[in-house]
Amino acid sequence: MPRLSHVLAVILFMTSAAVHAATSITGHWDGMLQVPDGKIAFRFDIGGTPDRVEITYFDGDTPVRASTGGHFQNGALDVDFASYATKLAATLDKDGTLRGTIGALPFEAHPAAARKAAAPKAPDIAGVWEIPLDSAKGEKAWRLVVDQKPTGTYAAILRIDGDTGTINGVFDGTAFNLSRFAAERPVSLKITPQADGSLALVQIDQFGKRELKALRPTAARTAGLAAPADPARHTGVKDPSERMRFSGADLDGRQITQDDPRFKGKVVVLNITGSWCPNCHDEAPFLAELDAKYRAKGLEVVGLDFENPEDMKELKRLRAFIQRYGLKYTVLVAGVRQDVNTLLPQAVNLNAWPTTFFIGRDGKVRTVHVGFPSRGSKEFDRQARAEITQTVEQLLSEGS
Repeated sequence: MPRLSHVLAVILFMTSAAVHAATSITGHWDGMLQVPDGKIAFRFDIGGTPDRVEITYFDGDTPVRASTGGHFQNGALDVDFASYATKLAATLDKDGTLRGTIGALPFEAHPAAARKAAAPKAPDIAGVWEIPLDSAKGEKAWRLVVDQKPTGTYAAILRIDGDTGTINGVFDGTAFNLSRFAAERPVSLKITPQADGSLALVQIDQFGKRELKALRPTAARTAGLAAPADPARHTGVKDPSERMRFSGADLDGRQITQDDPRFKGKVVVLNITGSWCPNCHDEAPFLAELDAKYRAKGLEVVGLDFENPEDMKELKRLRAFIQRYGLKYTVLVAGVRQDVNTLLPQAVNLNAWPTTFFIGRDGKVRTVHVGFPSRGSKEFDRQARAEITQTVEQLLSEGS
């Protein structure tokens, strides 16, 4: 007959295992983020172990692994996202619901339901559309880029500074209901096809709610509407014959200027960036690729960083940004984002993040490219990468 202590040990082990199984949070989750003007659906995965929780968000179908440590203990979940300077804090209720906040935004999430294919046949809205509007940056139109697949509809709204990331969802018989959240850029987009061939849009993000209209480019030109701004013409310099001046401190506090020996006779890609800027996150891995490919041929990539005031003291967010993307090129902290025009007085109409100045071996700006699209902008992302690469190769070929 088993000893009583052995029986009790088995009971305790089985009870502990049952409790652990009942409170396990690993797996797929469907979330709903609350913003001032509505709710934004998103999905995420929880993995790892209770003392090292990992959260994966999704940009369309692409996994976004940005968590930098977390734990789940006694029903409480806490996960850090250092490169976004934010945290997820939630509790697991008895009904299996996670409730809490991501940054300052409330959310709740449930274990993901089985994904079902959309029953209604969706109308064809794939391709490029234009959204007429007057933006604070002087734009007269944005672009809406739509891709339709068997798995759903994928879209991105492309502005002069970059896009929304990939917003995706399905057609409900009347409208396309799309959304996105991946630790940043929360957005929902309802697209309703109209009888006249246009699209009625309702966009909700952390800044509010907008009702917009999208037209095919040919229809927009027929109506006499202006085209979206050209990223190569939005920003310039006052005197292209002058050498470009810039300065900032490296992460060890040393002040570096354009006269540093490392830049002498080099082609410099001067990228105006900030760890708070979502489109800068889109661009950083591409700049790292350029640096790795062309540094030995005479290229110097410089990230001239402007931070929010609250992130300036210890630069934790910037350090996490650099670590996340494995940046090996020079990063200089110039100041706070509000002072960008004061600290770069040679620039004209510098109001978009990121903005990249291409500087020849003579130290003079040859061209400027504003913004950077994500993969969600399809052909415009490919075009931006190709144009930037071509510019770098052309500058490297001069005087080499």
